[in-house]
Amino acid sequence: MQRSPKALIVFALISTVMVGCRKDPAMEDATGSTGPTPLELNIPDWALAQIHPLNIPADNPTTVEGVALGRRLFYEKALSDNYTMSCASCHQQAHAFTDPLRFSVGTDGSMGTRNSMSVQNTLWDNFFFWDGRAASLEQQALGPVKNPIELRNTWPVVEQRIRLLPEYPELFRAAFGSTDIDSVRITKAIAQFERTLLSFGSRFDRYHYEGDSSALNAQEKRGRSLFLNDGHCAQCHALPNFQDNALRNIGLDITPPDDGLAAVTGISTDRGKFKNTTLRNIALTAPYMHDGRFETLEQVVAFYADSVEGSTPNLDNHMNVFLNGTVDLDAQDQADLVAFLRALTDSAFVTNPAFSDPH
Repeated sequence: MQRSPKALIVFALISTVMVGCRKDPAMEDATGSTGPTPLELNIPDWALAQIHPLNIPADNPTTVEGVALGRRLFYEKALSDNYTMSCASCHQQAHAFTDPLRFSVGTDGSMGTRNSMSVQNTLWDNFFFWDGRAASLEQQALGPVKNPIELRNTWPVVEQRIRLLPEYPELFRAAFGSTDIDSVRITKAIAQFERTLLSFGSRFDRYHYEGDSSALNAQEKRGRSLFLNDGHCAQCHALPNFQDNALRNIGLDITPPDDGLAAVTGISTDRGKFKNTTLRNIALTAPYMHDGRFETLEQVVAFYADSVEGSTPNLDNHMNVFLNGTVDLDAQDQADLVAFLRALTDSAFVTNPAFSDPH
């Protein structure tokens, strides 16, 4: 298929794993040496039609060498205080880069209060963490290292450890032009790797975008119709990435025990608002919601059907359809929606060797 001009522009700027990378002659300096190799992301044209534009910092372009370094660092246990955990400990590939535990456990056994978020298709995200407190993957990656209930370390310690590991100086030179190692470069490399974690290969995609009418069964097709139409699900979980980059209070509690966005902004009307996450690979990312309160997709769908707390302050307007009878999901409807959600699983994504531990 011929790429559109829009796709060509984007492909020149961003990256995925590609077959055969080559140096850009424009990157050759006066000494004849070349810089990092731009990495091209193989994004389907239809996947570029996101609500929000790509969010890639100008000072951290995605490169072959940067991604290779970031992949090693993502799985590097020297980032934790006692060498027992890495980013991948709480963001596991088999679970679409999240944690199957309700709350992740830190290096000393401490437990958090929010469910680990999935890392996939982050190229279009404008907010990170459940409360949206980070504006980029680079900012997000700074936090867990020094969090006392996660990796429990300090950046000076991490920087010194990485400098002393023999494989890293040359990897940093290849990725950034020198062997200088600091937290900025470490988080930039991790962010580059995370931006390659793209998932657009589900059975839904084959049916909806590629015209394979056999990719979904009859129940999944009914669930798809409900999701996109009378169920009003797609109002917030917009295609193609099944999210809209918003932070919303969906009525989980009358009085939210977690302030959510309000803890960041200090604004009372933000209380109980949390990031609206992607539904891609949702069958692999249990438990659900910011606090992991629901163990199954059936429980999640039943919540929307019957249990939205209409009296909670700051309830998102989109939830009114579940309160005023506009959406009335019977048992069959709920089962059809769950079947459809399971069809959003991308098996190749969670088994792709390019995303696995390189150590």
